[in-house]
Amino acid sequence: MVAEPLQDERPLAQQRGNVVQAERTEDVEGTEGVERAEGFAGRPPWTLMYHSVDSDEQDPYLLTVSPERFARQMDWLHRRKLRGVAMSELLRAHADGAAAGLVGLTFDDGYADFPREVVPVLRRHGFTATAYVVAGRMGGHNAWDADAPRKPLVTIAQVRAMASAGVEIGSHSLSHRRMKGLPAEELALETRRSKELLESVVEAPVAGFCYPYGLFDDAAIGAVREAGYGYGVGIGHHAGTSRWALPRCYVGQRDGGLRLRAKRVRHAVRGIGW
Repeated sequence: MVAEPLQDERPLAQQRGNVVQAERTEDVEGTEGVERAEGFAGRPPWTLMYHSVDSDEQDPYLLTVSPERFARQMDWLHRRKLRGVAMSELLRAHADGAAAGLVGLTFDDGYADFPREVVPVLRRHGFTATAYVVAGRMGGHNAWDADAPRKPLVTIAQVRAMASAGVEIGSHSLSHRRMKGLPAEELALETRRSKELLESVVEAPVAGFCYPYGLFDDAAIGAVREAGYGYGVGIGHHAGTSRWALPRCYVGQRDGGLRLRAKRVRHAVRGIGW
């Protein structure tokens, strides 16, 4: 039971690239031919993947978690003595053998609801998180989701304030393009230019890259490494798992305590052997 995809995760995988993965090697669309890379030792730590935390009733891609549900999910972690942390902190602790009890918290796209709905809950529990921002869309909206409601994205001022509040800012590319199959010069633009822009905003190094739609190939991974990122995150477990293609666990509105526990167990089982 634990090894199979949870039922409500399948529609999103079909609708929006592969935002939600079945998390089996053969089910991770867009990673065919990606070779296992060096650079990550041991089992990848458990990392949760969010997008928007808001009260939207229209959510065709299942990307939104209500503020009430999100608060309960963070309470669930806290009650189990698990602490949510940013990816850079998680990876440092993993390298030091001190990641027990830590869970990565990540938020893709950089929605404007993050400062309003997410930051206060994180502060209440003493958690931190990583927000992956589409560098060329700050202050805009989610134009890449053609069939979804328009959602505002964080502004430059909000990104700067988030970083000052202890949120790790990572890149979600320059324009939210699918990285797999892009020519080398466009990969360089999406990775290097987005890093430059975000570093100019937060006035600090930007260490993390998040692949839009979870799609990547060897060329995309190489571009992320060459741009100077310290790590990259995708979605599901796959044969190419490495420091620049780390797996994460989708979290949605239906994920209460029992489902979170099942996903944690499933991650542990699938991580054996890495």
